[in-house]
Amino acid sequence: MNTLVALCITPCGTGDELAEDVAEVVRVIRASGLPNRTYSMFTEIEGEWDEIMRVVKDATFVLAKKGIRTEVVLKADIRPGYTETMTGKLDRLERALEHGTQEQGKRNDQ
Repeated sequence: MNTLVALCITPCGTGDELAEDVAEVVRVIRASGLPNRTYSMFTEIEGEWDEIMRVVKDATFVLAKKGIRTEVVLKADIRPGYTETMTGKLDRLERALEHGTQEQGKRNDQ
């Protein structure tokens, strides 16, 4: 079943700058071939549940295998019958924002 996950895998106790360790995590996610996007605090991944959970495990253990304490925050959206939700949600939001802007303009003109 198609799933969209927002995922944050964070190394703990490695200092103030986490970019190198986080880059290792993101490399694993990108190598999976699943649709993904990385933002400042989370990476989104879309695919089948089992595929995503395999990627989550692999990305988590890339740090844990190095002896790094690792924290994982995961939020999942399972929506039967939908695909391309990573982009679809944003498209619907932008349309709603545009519609609201148009509606606001109409009210201001009256």
